Amino acid sequence: MTRTIELENDLYAELFGSYDGNAREIEKAFGVRLFTIGGGLQVVGDEKKVETVSKLIENVVAVLNEGHSVDKEKMLRFIELARDGRAEEILPLASDVKAVTASGKRIRCLSAGQKDYADAIEKHTLTFGIGPAGSGKTFLAVAAAVTAFRKSDVSRIILTRPALEAGERLGFLPGDLKEKVDPYLIPLYDALKELFGVEATARLVERGAIEVAPLAYMRGRTLTNAFVILDEAQNTTREQMKMFLTRLGNGCKMVVTGDITQIDLPDKSRSGLIEAVEVLGGVEDIAVCRLMSADIVRHGLVRRIIKAYDEKASASEERPMSQRRE
Repeated sequence: MTRTIELENDLYAELFGSYDGNAREIEKAFGVRLFTIGGGLQVVGDEKKVETVSKLIENVVAVLNEGHSVDKEKMLRFIELARDGRAEEILPLASDVKAVTASGKRIRCLSAGQKDYADAIEKHTLTFGIGPAGSGKTFLAVAAAVTAFRKSDVSRIILTRPALEAGERLGFLPGDLKEKVDPYLIPLYDALKELFGVEATARLVERGAIEVAPLAYMRGRTLTNAFVILDEAQNTTREQMKMFLTRLGNGCKMVVTGDITQIDLPDKSRSGLIEAVEVLGGVEDIAVCRLMSADIVRHGLVRRIIKAYDEKASASEERPMSQRRE
């Protein structure tokens, strides 16, 4: 089947990308051929694939007409949307600004999974974001918190993590309590500094508008008019998770993030995150979002590394127990 899509001459270079890289990715993903002819672009191939690619191109052209650029990484994500029959979400994904950094950079979601997650945070009081490293679950949560703070929807931001990483314990680290805890909270500080700026973050921390603390500091408190993020929640125990969730007060919004493939607890089955999702998944005003390897926005190699580990884990589970190594 052949379909011709009308296309303005000045859009060819932007659509096809550097050295026609975008065009090659489309051809490789769908097994079609793209040709320029007269005032249009021809798509040649299987009928269903031509239909899908036509919708993809029409929506990418709409993104270009809005003034957005489309590099290879973005095109790969748009291709994933088209494959899932969600091509109509390409323009909203490219246009929806979730936050603005201190340098003026606009933060947009880079995958459908990220957009679903960010939208869930806006609509729900409590949101669980579960996904692999690099899928943006922590940064998008902090971005939502910063946006809510700037709009005066909340008066403070509280960021917390359990102080447990890869078997290390605080007592063995040098320094006072703050010096012991701060290394665990660096990812949260990094996100704040990018969004608020280094000096503004320091001022807000100093006056208490931003609080970054270990999870143990939440016990006995009622958190009101605040945006609260619990990061690395896979390393909470059942008791810690229940304690944290019951801190919820009036005017409070909570986001709980974690990666259930990276549990550092001695008994992984006791992860508070796993139990909380099972118990609370159907409760009103609570959202559970699962980000996948397709949502990873770090270097493309990270996505391939995680995919390789997942495939190895799946293969191990499929083998009989007698064939597995202890």
